[in-house]
Amino acid sequence: MKKFIIKYNFILLILLGLILNSCSTRFHSKEENGARKIYNLKYGEEKRQNMDVFLPKTAEKQIPLVIIVHGGAWKFGYKERMIRIQKFLFLNNIPSININYRLLRNGILYTDQLEDISKAIEKSQELSTEWKIDPNDFILLGESSGAHLALLYGYRNPHKIKKIISLSGPTDFYSEKYRNSNYFRKTKGLFQQVVGANYENNEEAFKKASPIANVSAVPTLIFQGDRDFLVNKNQGLALDSVLTSKNIAHQLVYLKNSGHLPRRVKWKRDSLIFPVILSFIKQLN
Repeated sequence: MKKFIIKYNFILLILLGLILNSCSTRFHSKEENGARKIYNLKYGEEKRQNMDVFLPKTAEKQIPLVIIVHGGAWKFGYKERMIRIQKFLFLNNIPSININYRLLRNGILYTDQLEDISKAIEKSQELSTEWKIDPNDFILLGESSGAHLALLYGYRNPHKIKKIISLSGPTDFYSEKYRNSNYFRKTKGLFQQVVGANYENNEEAFKKASPIANVSAVPTLIFQGDRDFLVNKNQGLALDSVLTSKNIAHQLVYLKNSGHLPRRVKWKRDSLIFPVILSFIKQLN
């Protein structure tokens, strides 16, 4: 029994070390055959304000830099969760940054997280000559709560953001349909934390935080699972409806028999999700 406990504890220490190493904040860079990968580049003074930068050697000149925003209910998560997407973009000669941002604690709200996206863009603009990118041309790609931030930032800054990609993103914090749903009762507490207000007599605050109330003419790609219990299917459908009514270029990929984060399913990722993302990025509109 004693040997088993020692062995078990040793395995736990190894796993913990791997986790800590994968989430290291140590800055380092690699260059090979003209391609560069820069890890944990600081874009602000806060601990969480760092990003990984992947710059392929033969990046396509007409392709904007893709900004990747991880999910985690606004209060958890880290950029390494999105490494598979970043590697996919890199292999297809698309430059990207994959950002950490401040999480929902110690007074941090979604507005501060939007500010972090802005700071990451400013840092990319400062280094645009060195990176050989257009300093005023970006695509935002977010997943789950990161998709909410990507949508909101993109729609509020159409002069900076060329396209938005939303993977299972919340879009509606305020509408009558949402507030009369069972989903409202499940998410009310979290959304109040995100916004920093209570629903009573504060509809405008939740409207301001809702992508469906902030849409602008930024082409948008939406992925929504029909069995998503974390981000109800009506969230993706609501955004699709608003964009359609305003005649804004967009594409809804409504995934049947799919829950939250369907890209975690290999065959869906490889045969559908990643190819559609690649096609959307390369469209010249």
